[in-house]
Amino acid sequence: MAQPLTADDLLPLVAKLPHDEQVRLAQLALRAARDSTRDDAAYRAQPVRAEEFSQDDDGASWEGEGWEANGAPR
Repeated sequence: MAQPLTADDLLPLVAKLPHDEQVRLAQLALRAARDSTRDDAAYRAQPVRAEEFSQDDDGASWEGEGWEANGAPR
């Protein structure tokens, strides 16, 4: 398994960016961190139910129906 990247690994690449791109990257990173925090809170408020990922559906039954009308190859 590959070793996960750290901020120290990315810093040399970030240093090569122009200042405006560094600022843009920082804003994107902060927005992503904020959004993941919202997701965490949402999952805590409404946890996943066991039946949401049940294996009752036959996945193969979803295949093959109606593709001929779209001219999709098999």
